[in-house]
Amino acid sequence: MGWFTAPGYWLSRLVFQRALAGVYLVAFLTAVGQFRALIGERGMLPVPRFTRRISFRQAPSLFQLHYSDRFFAGCAWTGCAVSAALLAGLDSRLPLFGGMLLWLVPWALYLSIVNVGQTWYAFGWESLLLETGFLAVFLGNDEVAPPVVVLLLLRWILFRVEFGAGLIKMRGDSCWRKLTCLYFHHETQPMPGPLSWFFHHLPRPLHRAEAAANHVTQLVVPFLLFTPQPVASVAATLMVATQLWLVLSGNFSWLNWITITLALSAIRFPGAPPRLAAASVGYEVVVLAAAVPLLFLSHRPVRNMISRRQVMNRSFDPLHLVNSYGAFGSVGRVRHEVVVEGTADAVPRRDSEWREYEFRGKPGDPRRWPRQFAPLHLRLDWMMWFAALSPAYAEPWFGALVERLLKNDPDTLRLLRRSPFPPGAPPRHVRARLFQYRYTTWRELRETGACWERTFVREYLPPTRLADPVQRP
Repeated sequence: MGWFTAPGYWLSRLVFQRALAGVYLVAFLTAVGQFRALIGERGMLPVPRFTRRISFRQAPSLFQLHYSDRFFAGCAWTGCAVSAALLAGLDSRLPLFGGMLLWLVPWALYLSIVNVGQTWYAFGWESLLLETGFLAVFLGNDEVAPPVVVLLLLRWILFRVEFGAGLIKMRGDSCWRKLTCLYFHHETQPMPGPLSWFFHHLPRPLHRAEAAANHVTQLVVPFLLFTPQPVASVAATLMVATQLWLVLSGNFSWLNWITITLALSAIRFPGAPPRLAAASVGYEVVVLAAAVPLLFLSHRPVRNMISRRQVMNRSFDPLHLVNSYGAFGSVGRVRHEVVVEGTADAVPRRDSEWREYEFRGKPGDPRRWPRQFAPLHLRLDWMMWFAALSPAYAEPWFGALVERLLKNDPDTLRLLRRSPFPPGAPPRHVRARLFQYRYTTWRELRETGACWERTFVREYLPPTRLADPVQRP
């Protein structure tokens, strides 16, 4: 096998590839279920309008060449099918380069979606999936042992994910340095999970221990990924354990799961490798031709990490080959939520009946306990969290959302848990109000059965009807 491959990691590659295929499948299923209301031809931020002002060079995508909802759905379902085939191990039943081409398909399709997804796809885990998925193309199949350089580049991604997140915390909110951020985080995070209320009510000394352990995992442990075994495997296992803790404490889409997937590639699982052929010269040339440019492009995230003006979750090229990562450089102390309501009254009065729209994941009814949605990404719910932070986040799409609610648009209503208006009777007016939410105490939970207590803050959007121009929040 020589210097080029690492046969001892054949099982690590297998576990990594199957896990990555599972993440791809979730991502494509999420796209299938949500695209029409978000970026479809009649969506809040339509792709055709975007591609008219953004060139192919700026955002390479199949949808720059042609767009229709039917074509998008076909691409997304194709991504689902190929991901399912990879999850079942079809790549190992093909010749080496056939397997590589099969891995290239979901990467190219998902890149096409992300590059026209606009605000709805401006999350760090989109780029993380693409960067990881591109490297997976060159990892090979059962014909050859995994290339050392690709395994090291996967660890390099994992290093940047963890170390970048650790740096942004230490440079950002002072509560991370004081070990007090978790006094607030479980309550103010974008989308709490079913256990988040309990995490919030853990003793404060344990919250401080959590924060300290987070710093160790993100600022110290990543360097151990590049040490000899078994130390590297222990480091990766610690990262897996930390990510599983985060899975329990909140809904972070597939961010935790793609990070776990990367960590699995660094763990050397026991077991004798099967009989593997030596890597061909052609395969070595292709792998090195991909690896060298990636190493060169890595100077951008390195410069970003060492900069005092470090930014998180930024792509440095339109193919999302090398990116910067990070999360929660600042932690909110107070949770605000935008509550959207409609009324059937032709003229809203003080005594009008306003009925609340219920979202799937974001807090609404104080008595409704949060549910587990991750690794699915509820894009509208996440953006509603940002909208509550600042109306600037809502400006591109919130008016379009209100307009579609006034029309009882079926695609938009499918993104919600429940609409208070039947299909044939849309609301006459829609309004939005800002509330402050806090977790109830143990006593309040026992007495009221409510996990949240909310207090009205201000009007977010005045009552609006279709005949009116939708005002900015």
